[in-house]
Amino acid sequence: MIKKKTIKSFPKITTVTIQPEYRLLVQFENGDLKLYDCRPLLEQEPFQALSDPNLFKCAYADPHGYGVIWNELIDLAESEIWLNGKNAEQSIAEKALPRVAEP
Repeated sequence: MIKKKTIKSFPKITTVTIQPEYRLLVQFENGDLKLYDCRPLLEQEPFQALSDPNLFKCAYADPHGYGVIWNELIDLAESEIWLNGKNAEQSIAEKALPRVAEP
């Protein structure tokens, strides 16, 4: 019997909201929110162009939910955001925690 490889599918993206410091707040069809930091990508081709804030602000959700698109040359797959984005609720909570000064 031949085993078929199954391709893991990820929830589709429904909305993208631009955040400060080259981050994206991405909502998925299952209701989950992920905060994705694009700064590490800015060192790689073709993402270097996104260091222009005006281009970065052009991000939008692919109409079919398969990623985030900036233009015909630059996009980011939903799987990348799903796997490497932080849960937005967790990220917000981390920022809200008071920082304790070291003695």
